[in-house]
Amino acid sequence: MSVTLINLILAVIVLILGLWAYARRQSRAGLLVGIAFGLFAIAHFLTLVGLAGTLGTLIIGIRVLGYIAAMVAVYRLGTQR
Repeated sequence: MSVTLINLILAVIVLILGLWAYARRQSRAGLLVGIAFGLFAIAHFLTLVGLAGTLGTLIIGIRVLGYIAAMVAVYRLGTQR
């Protein structure tokens, strides 16, 4: 089993947990974490199907958006009262 496949599986699990946290508690930070890992899952999937070479720039953009979503989520958690 490749590292990319393991990353894809784990990213999908975190996506599901983030959606669950949002549905259960209306946690926007949980939703943002889920979105971030959903974006990471898309990037991992594109890599697994062999499109990393042709879509390299898009994959970088997807990952940057994922990191931005994760940073916003952590910031929101850090500034909650």
